[in-house]
Order: sequence, then C-alpha cells, then structure tokens
Amino acid sequence: MLVRWSGAYASAAGGMTVPGQALRITVPAPSRVRPGRRLTDLRGRAVRTLSYPAGDVLVVSGLPGGGKSTLMRRASGARLIDSQDVRLRWAARMPRRLPYAVYRPLVRIAHYAGMRRALRSGESVVVHDCGTLPWVRNWLARQAARRGRGMHLLLLDVPEDAARDGQRSRGRGVSAYAMARHRRASRRLLAAARAGGLPGACVSTVLLDRAAARALDAITFDV
Repeated sequence: MLVRWSGAYASAAGGMTVPGQALRITVPAPSRVRPGRRLTDLRGRAVRTLSYPAGDVLVVSGLPGGGKSTLMRRASGARLIDSQDVRLRWAARMPRRLPYAVYRPLVRIAHYAGMRRALRSGESVVVHDCGTLPWVRNWLARQAARRGRGMHLLLLDVPEDAARDGQRSRGRGVSAYAMARHRRASRRLLAAARAGGLPGACVSTVLLDRAAARALDAITFDV
C-alpha cells in the first residue's frame, strides 16, 4: 500500500501519525499488488482518507451495529449497495403487520439484482457485507476481475458490546444466534486475510477499529 504525503508527517513504518494532521493512504491498482496478500492494520491510527482506484469494488464487513453503514456514507465517487436500504424500500410497500420473513426472499433478489447492475455500470462500488455469506465476496471478486478491476476489503474490528450498543441506537437488534454466526464469520474472515486466503482478485484488506473508523473522514475513488 502506498502512502501519499501532503505535509510533514511521521513515517508510515513508525506506526504513528502527528496529532492534528491528516494521513492519506492510497491503495494501488491491482497490477501493482500481489492479490490477496496485503493486510494493512490501521487500528489505533488516525488515518483521514483511504483512496482506491476508480472503478474498483470495496466490500465493507464487520459485526451488525459496528458502523459499516456509517463508514460507507463517507465514500464519495461511488455507488453504495446496502441491503438495509432495499429492505426499507420493500417494507414501505408492505402491510405493517406482515413479518419480514415472508418477503425476505424478494428483498434479497432485489438486492443482488441491484448489485449486479452496479457492477456492470463500471462505476466504483461500495458494498455492505454481512460477513456470513462468503460466496457473495467470491462472486464480487470474480466480477471485478472479469472487468479488469480489483476488489478491496475494509474490515471493522469492533467489540461485541459496542456492536450491541450500535444496534440499540438504530433500533434494530440481532438475536443471540445470529450474532454468534456473525462473530464466527468475522473471525474467519480476519484469519483468512492474515493468511492470504482471500479471493484471488482481492487486492487489499484494511483493518480498522472503532477509533480509527471515527477518525476516517473520507473514502475516495480517484487514483
């Protein structure tokens, strides 16, 4: 991963940034990185901007309530794909007492159809990843590779109690069973990233904790 300096900063190798100054990290194009072999741990660091190649796919993954949707809204120059947005649109059409489980399959079909359209558009795309469906990431990686683009992972490492607080604040809780599935999936994904076992078209993986996510001001696609 390249580091683009715009002033006097501490070195990237030192693992620290100068307080009050902005560090910009630029992810290079796929041809300049060994696919799936780069994990950049930014936990505890005040990085202000992550910059990705235009047209690439960024997958944001982590526990429910961990701040994925909030982080996605800091992206500019990209189409955002969040299944929750699709669910809310469908919920607005349905009778209020109709359980979500009844129309969940329709929401998922609409979500994946929208994801496919976004990928075919050639635009930069940011995808909300629940983490429990590896085949979705594999499919995204294949689609990106077919178009000569890269797929990147942005992993949020957030404690479960903090994620629970996030769920309560948005008024959408997750059952203990579902949370356990997400927790296991998140651990497996992080282990795979560290071991270089991610899909072949996965160009880079960035790991953030809650503090680093708060410090991040922008995600751009302008390289």
